[in-house]
Amino acid sequence: MKIWVPMDSAAKALGADEVAEAITREAASRGIDAQIIRNGTRGMIWLEPLVEIDRGDGRLAYGPVGVDDVPALLDGAMDSLGPVENIPFFARQTRLTFARCGIIDPLDLDDYQAHGGLAGLRRAIAMTREDIVQQVTDSGLRGRGGAGFPTGIKWKTVMQAEAAQKYIVCNADEGDSGTFADRMIMEGDPFTLIEGMAIAGIGVGATRGYVYLRSEYPDAIKVMNAAVRIARDRGMLGQSVLGSDHEFDMQIRVGAGAYVCGEETSLLNSLEGKRGVVRAKPPLPALEGFLGKPTVVNNVISLATVPVIFERGAEHYAGLGHNKSRGTATLQIAGNVRHGGLFEAGFGITLGEVVNDIAGGTASGRPVKAVQVGGPLGAYMPVEKFDTKMGYEEFDAEGGLIGHAGLVVFDDSADMLRMARFAMEFCAVESCGKCTPCRIGAVRGVETIDRIAAGDAAAADLLTDLCETMKDGSLCALGGFTPYPVMSALRNFPDDFATQKEAAE
Repeated sequence: MKIWVPMDSAAKALGADEVAEAITREAASRGIDAQIIRNGTRGMIWLEPLVEIDRGDGRLAYGPVGVDDVPALLDGAMDSLGPVENIPFFARQTRLTFARCGIIDPLDLDDYQAHGGLAGLRRAIAMTREDIVQQVTDSGLRGRGGAGFPTGIKWKTVMQAEAAQKYIVCNADEGDSGTFADRMIMEGDPFTLIEGMAIAGIGVGATRGYVYLRSEYPDAIKVMNAAVRIARDRGMLGQSVLGSDHEFDMQIRVGAGAYVCGEETSLLNSLEGKRGVVRAKPPLPALEGFLGKPTVVNNVISLATVPVIFERGAEHYAGLGHNKSRGTATLQIAGNVRHGGLFEAGFGITLGEVVNDIAGGTASGRPVKAVQVGGPLGAYMPVEKFDTKMGYEEFDAEGGLIGHAGLVVFDDSADMLRMARFAMEFCAVESCGKCTPCRIGAVRGVETIDRIAAGDAAAADLLTDLCETMKDGSLCALGGFTPYPVMSALRNFPDDFATQKEAAE
């Protein structure tokens, strides 16, 4: 009998470790020969701890499982959810980047290979650098952590740069509220990230790589360090990658917890041991990045998707999606929602489908009022814009951004003026202090929103001007994107601001 119990952080927070221990004790007391495998999460958080059992006729899911449920679970008396693949939330997905997550033992390289792992790296090894970069370009892969910059263009710039040393840097500083995809992949399928970084290194001529991982992710740090050691011992990393004449090795570096270090140049400063502040551009990191050398800086999901592109081909990946947004979006559904978790599907699905149909509306049962997409600096999208398709250009046209594709749902009890104030205060607290519009503008912004709440009608125009100044004058995304939540709240939910004024009067 094989039993899978997730070791993902979300599952552990909901009692997965205690359930695993209870299963071990109960199986031993009954003399049951049970192999307990700690896997990643399948991404349906409302069902965690989600336990899967194979008694010889395939994996069946049970969840959420508590310690008290373990005797019935082993007796076969607990109601099964059937195969995970048949659960509606899961069945509607197109899993590519997360195809193995929750299925394999994260630190079993043989299990990884048995489920398609290393096929992409082996294919890349046999290609020229130019062909590797062209494959990524043809796939249409864009950055999954920010503004959606085409990955192939970034790689080509680094490939063509002349330098004795080049680097691959993975931005794993996942600091946006409502986002957890990076953590899920690192805890549930770490070798796919390592494989993607190795392909990137071979493609652009980089022999060294770093994963910049936030200190708030202790489980991911532990798994990634173990995975790198295994990959090195098994020849996946080192002076001869999989027996080829290509060299690539990597390390895990832990950040100290500054939100601004999610911005690539701040991250590079921190990685070099400097204060995490923004660098002016140019020069671009692709030309003068880590230690002044050409550097590819990509998000976890971007790099973890690369092996899929090489395994299945650029044409297959580009065949999914909508308009200029190709492939799959890894949507992270959170907030006041019935079915929160990771949902991977081709770009083009509408926001309303995600929130009302897939996620099942609010957990409170009250009407949905707004969805913040793209983290704490993303716009608040009202119900009137729920026909917007999940796509970079489509969201940009509606005054929003997809960013890391985190969705935080609010019901009609939410006060959008308070939400706008939180976003501005967040910027004020997290600013590195380099840019005047961000350092001073955010503080003045909080004061201006408080004036609106106190009934100062003229302050609304002042807030608009202030946001435009921040947007145009800040060097990084923190100050430049803070106007998105603030202005979207002001424009899309004017009644909340009027109510504050009326209350003050």
